[in-house]
Amino acid sequence: MYLIGFPLLLIPFALYNIVVFVLNMPLSDTVYSIPLADERSMPVSTGDLIVVIAMLLLYIEILKATRLGKTAIDHVLSFVLLAAMASQLVLVPRAMTPTLMLLTVLGFVDFIAGLSVPHPMRRPEPVREYREHEPD
Repeated sequence: MYLIGFPLLLIPFALYNIVVFVLNMPLSDTVYSIPLADERSMPVSTGDLIVVIAMLLLYIEILKATRLGKTAIDHVLSFVLLAAMASQLVLVPRAMTPTLMLLTVLGFVDFIAGLSVPHPMRRPEPVREYREHEPD
């Protein structure tokens, strides 16, 4: 599978950095509104959208860990991504936002889930015995 060895939470982290540092957009800009009852609507901001994408990708990461098992390189890459998110959150004043804090928490959940999910083991194939039919 092509997703092995690639931490999917790198995608929302890269999106966050593109929005904040390259596009210079505030994370509170409304991307779209979800219509609710009584002609009300719920605005969804850029930061909310990035966190939702990260949550969906975290689900895929956990599925990937339970179905295929994570290798050592997956754990190392998840930890490096977690360290990068946490260090950017702490050291870069412009990146000290709740959106990056939530991304860092999701990165921590990904790292811990990868360590705590048991690796799938190959089950031995059952032994099949063939009996010859004895005449009655």
